[in-house]
Amino acid sequence: MAYAIRPFTAEDAPALADLTLAAIRAVGAVSYSPDQVAAWAHRHPGAERFLERAAAGHHIVVAADADDIAVAYALLEEDGHLDMLYCHPRHTRRGLADELLAVAEQHARANDMKRLYTEASELARPAFERAGYAVSGRRDFEIPYKGEAVAIHNYAMEKPLN
Repeated sequence: MAYAIRPFTAEDAPALADLTLAAIRAVGAVSYSPDQVAAWAHRHPGAERFLERAAAGHHIVVAADADDIAVAYALLEEDGHLDMLYCHPRHTRRGLADELLAVAEQHARANDMKRLYTEASELARPAFERAGYAVSGRRDFEIPYKGEAVAIHNYAMEKPLN
C-alpha cells in the first residue's frame, strides 16, 4: 500500500483521535499490562485537542492511505519536543514511523531547533533509536485512573541537531 506524508488538516482530527486509541489498546498491550493500557488510553485527547495543538503552532504531520485517511502521525512542539508518534495497528511495520520522524526532523532543522526530545513507550523506542535518538533514562511514573495510581514507564530520549 502506498502512503502519502503530508501536513495535518482539520479533517484529520477524528482519525488521529481514533488511531491513537487503537494503537494504545492494540500495540500497547504487547508491552504493558491491561491496567496500564486502560490508564494510558483514558488520558488521551479527543479530536478537538488536535485542532487546539495545530492552532497553537505545533507541527503535525500525517501518513495518509490511498483514500487520504490519516493512519499515522507525529506531533512536534516548537521547542523540539516530539510529543506524539502513533500508527494505527493495521498500518504498523511499514516504515511509517521512520518516515514521520525524518519529516519531523527536517522541520526541526528548518526551524533552527537545536535538539529533538521525547518520551518513548517500549514499542516506540526502537523507531526513535533508528532515527538516532539516545535514551537518557527510564521514566517511571503513575497515571491517575479510576481512583488509583497506575504505575507505568517510558524512556526519555534525545537527539542533538548540529
